[in-house]
Amino acid sequence: MSKDIVIALDEGTTNAKAVALDAQGNVVAKSARPLTIQTPREGWVEQSGEALLQASLAVISEVIAQVSPERVAALAISNQRETAIGWYRASGLPLGPAITWQCSRTADFCHALREQGQDAKIKAVTGLPVAPLFSASKMRWLLNSLPNSRGLAEQGEICLGTIDSWLLWHLTAGESFCCDYSNASRTQLLNLNTADWDAEMLTLFQIPRQALPEIRPSSGLFGYTKGLDAIPEGIPVLAMIGDSHAALFAHGLGAAGCVKATYGTGSSVMAPVVSAQCDVKSLATTVAWHDGERLVYGLEGNIPHTGDAVAWMAESTGLSELPEAELAQALNTLPASVESTLGVYFVPALTGLGAPWWDEDARGLIHGLSRGVKRAHLVRAALESITYQIADVVVAMRQHGDFALKALMVDGGPTRNDWLMQYQADLLGCPVMRSDVPELSAMGAALLARKALLQIDTEQLRQYLPEHATFTPDAQRHDRLQKRWHDWQSAVQLARTQKTQPG
Repeated sequence: MSKDIVIALDEGTTNAKAVALDAQGNVVAKSARPLTIQTPREGWVEQSGEALLQASLAVISEVIAQVSPERVAALAISNQRETAIGWYRASGLPLGPAITWQCSRTADFCHALREQGQDAKIKAVTGLPVAPLFSASKMRWLLNSLPNSRGLAEQGEICLGTIDSWLLWHLTAGESFCCDYSNASRTQLLNLNTADWDAEMLTLFQIPRQALPEIRPSSGLFGYTKGLDAIPEGIPVLAMIGDSHAALFAHGLGAAGCVKATYGTGSSVMAPVVSAQCDVKSLATTVAWHDGERLVYGLEGNIPHTGDAVAWMAESTGLSELPEAELAQALNTLPASVESTLGVYFVPALTGLGAPWWDEDARGLIHGLSRGVKRAHLVRAALESITYQIADVVVAMRQHGDFALKALMVDGGPTRNDWLMQYQADLLGCPVMRSDVPELSAMGAALLARKALLQIDTEQLRQYLPEHATFTPDAQRHDRLQKRWHDWQSAVQLARTQKTQPG
């Protein structure tokens, strides 16, 4: 029996999923486990690192059992980005909960950095604007939250990492402490020009270099499985990559003009660019991936609440009580059942606003309520808010010299809503091309693993890329929607001027 299967883990915020792909790139087995988040205080969002690990190991082992261990050639990992976790090197036990990418507990520290005039320097070195989203301030908070933890980290007794490094550590029984370039570039500690941890950023965020993982290409050997009950020994881990980067890779291998938007709990809008240099203050420049041959850069805007905004509205209007299939149908039919939102705009700044605003003090609002507004109008407003936030980022991207937009390549759970996809196409005035492969991030990681496994060029992976369904824009509707988009931006400004009051 030949070893023809690559198993890819996609460890996200709300689910851990694993898929098995055969030699033709077809999904032949899959498994998923739900994950929960905790919000112990306003603006705090965290997850159990042990729960993330156990769910990930469970879905990997279940998929291995489905395809037979003898066929498994390699593992690949795509993961939620920016989430930071610390653990003790000797035991592998976490310092505490993983602080997720949505968490804004470090907002005051980030505000202080801006007050000190550090934002321009940080962006010049790391490509990232100052924001609680990124890992460095979270890692600093973790060390500050426990007595003597910084001293232990300086002695190499504490590990600090993104979720890929946490999973790899436990898959390899602590023998591999590594992350890939894409995840490293989301920490605010990587120098984009040297592609290494930056000494000045480490000092600024008070992170000992001894606590950080080794950085390796996204495609290549990271280590071998070891010491796990339901996962055979010696399976090579041949790819690790952030989930949004993996989706961009699976859409088109980084072809120019193919801009990617992942619609999940939050959204990442990412475009391939040829240079790490970016003068657009509101956007991030990042490492899209290192394919084993070269670094590829990405221009990105991160939005914390897109699918999460719809989930919040579904909970608030009672829709979440429906069975899953009925809920999905309602989200498809309700917005189309009304001609407009009757002037309602929902700005889902539930933990602040991300790109292009980067305002952690903003708070969500529902603007324009009138007596005639019903549940359908509110649901439509929530879905429209996704499209407006995506479009706001695209407008910012147009300021970058390398940016081109031929089509918006989309993926993620909310993209199954045809009404939403057509609205996005009409608003932007460009084709929206949807991948109907629900495991696209896993597929991107699997492609990078197969590249390492077969020792082939990236372009030779094109035969494995999935097909897309295309939504063509309506030019007349595009013109009409521009006023609504302008009114949305006015509502955003209202959300930014609100301040939470104590008591």
